[in-house]
Amino acid sequence: MPEQRNLLLAIVLSIGIILIFQLFVEMPRMQRQQEIAARQAAEQAQMPPAGQTDVPRPGDTGAPPDLSESAVAARDAPRIDINNARVSGSLSLAGGRFDNLELTDYRVTIEPDSPLIQLLRPVGAPQPYFAEFGWVAQDSALAVPGGDTLWTSVDQELTPESPVELRWDNGEGLTFLRRVSLDQDYVLTVNDEVVNTTGVPVTLYPYGLISRWGTPDTLGIWILHEGPIGVLDDTLEELHYSDLRDDGEVVFDETTGWLGITDKYWLAALLPDEGSRFRATFKAVERPEGPRYQTDYLREAITVPADGRAQVTNRLFAGAKEVILLDEYQTELGMPLFDRAVDFGWFYFLTKPFFYALHWIAAVVGNYGVAILIFTLFVKLVFFPLANKSYQAMSNMKRLQPEMMKIRERYENDREKMNLEMMNLYKREKVNPAAGCLPILIQIPVFFALYKVLFVSIEMRHAPFFGWIQDLSAPDPTTLFNMFGLFPFVPPEWIPAIGIWPIVMGLTMWLQFKLNPTPPDPMQARIMAFLPLIFVFLFATFPAGLVIYWTWNNVLSVGQQWLIMKRMNVPVTT
Repeated sequence: MPEQRNLLLAIVLSIGIILIFQLFVEMPRMQRQQEIAARQAAEQAQMPPAGQTDVPRPGDTGAPPDLSESAVAARDAPRIDINNARVSGSLSLAGGRFDNLELTDYRVTIEPDSPLIQLLRPVGAPQPYFAEFGWVAQDSALAVPGGDTLWTSVDQELTPESPVELRWDNGEGLTFLRRVSLDQDYVLTVNDEVVNTTGVPVTLYPYGLISRWGTPDTLGIWILHEGPIGVLDDTLEELHYSDLRDDGEVVFDETTGWLGITDKYWLAALLPDEGSRFRATFKAVERPEGPRYQTDYLREAITVPADGRAQVTNRLFAGAKEVILLDEYQTELGMPLFDRAVDFGWFYFLTKPFFYALHWIAAVVGNYGVAILIFTLFVKLVFFPLANKSYQAMSNMKRLQPEMMKIRERYENDREKMNLEMMNLYKREKVNPAAGCLPILIQIPVFFALYKVLFVSIEMRHAPFFGWIQDLSAPDPTTLFNMFGLFPFVPPEWIPAIGIWPIVMGLTMWLQFKLNPTPPDPMQARIMAFLPLIFVFLFATFPAGLVIYWTWNNVLSVGQQWLIMKRMNVPVTT
């Protein structure tokens, strides 16, 4: 039945509209920069590892709040500069903390003089955020380096070519040595060694933690995870800030993998040695100035023999979530599913290949926007036979439109007879009225998979196309209400910005609907006529790259359908 076909088509489109509305209308801002947040003080509640009752948890040093004299001293402690081609910052000798790091390849906006992205911040800065490694002792009376311990070093700068050496003596026969190295990208390696001259064995637990003070400003949408994350025993774990505040800490005993805190584009993650077992904890601690979040691990006990030494290696990833680089670290460091730090979502089996295809094409042509056009053409070629059958069915429906209208008018008061005659017409002409819905059904997973690639991949961030599109991950910056920049008028925020590309997309959608059979029901016809306008407003909030994809896809579909209609001698106009 044509009514059933059109109803199915309307339902599919309506579902798409509802999903899109949920995805975007509730977003505070598409390109709102993530507030860099939080560093955890070493004063955490005691939590022993599994099977132990007398070992403090990582970071439990009894340190006073961050405004105390100890925190001020830590803030003003000597520092060692950190520099490679991709990061700059410094390492604090107070606690040996990584608490000051900028990403030199990324800026807050597309303006060339925009501030660099600052990933880690020290105590005293807005919303501190830091990483720390160390030891906790089985004997709580034993002095070990903590968050306010002042290490010593003769080195001035940490680079890929020059590691740095840190030293601290507890004055009771234990000397702690630390060697920190930096690769060419975003991984810091920490080799800790303990020298025991006490004459008795000493049991210590290596730990690592990432701490964030204050709840960062997130987009707050269900299709994007921002917050504590980890892959533990080959299972992706994604926790929300609100869950940790409301439900308490989450603990994973005797596990392996990696853990950290993720933003949309940035990641700070602890990377224990491959295969090492540890206890992972995610928690939030309420403070008068706001919550503090911590993700940490406590590794299995290491016994330092009398008059002997022991060592352990830990790593920290602090940088941009570049897919190719994450894949390399996954292989080199044995970090399972490290690429899942990028939230490719339910359609991972599509989004990851889509990303690789776009990335490879962009490397060849030098432009991600052009890569989207070429990729769309490739997708159309893959589905060409299937789409051809669908467009042929729709063309047949359009060819039968006059006969269908006659039947509708003849049996207007006898719906049962009208339906029977319609079915006979379809059988006689060998037409399937539902076949025209197939292209839309095919496009839905492709659309959302490509949307995820454009939305979550940092490679698309600030990637230019041509003309006024200088960021494919952001909406079209032009607006109809000042004639696309012709008039020096900035519309107020409550007026939706309808850019050039969404309007062009709406026109291509209107052309596509004009080629389709007109619904015999006047109400359905009016709904279909208004859909292009509705989609213009919806797509105005989409990343420009996605609008370009949809527009180009419509153009190819219109061309394909027009050729089929001409070949079948079906009138193109309605």
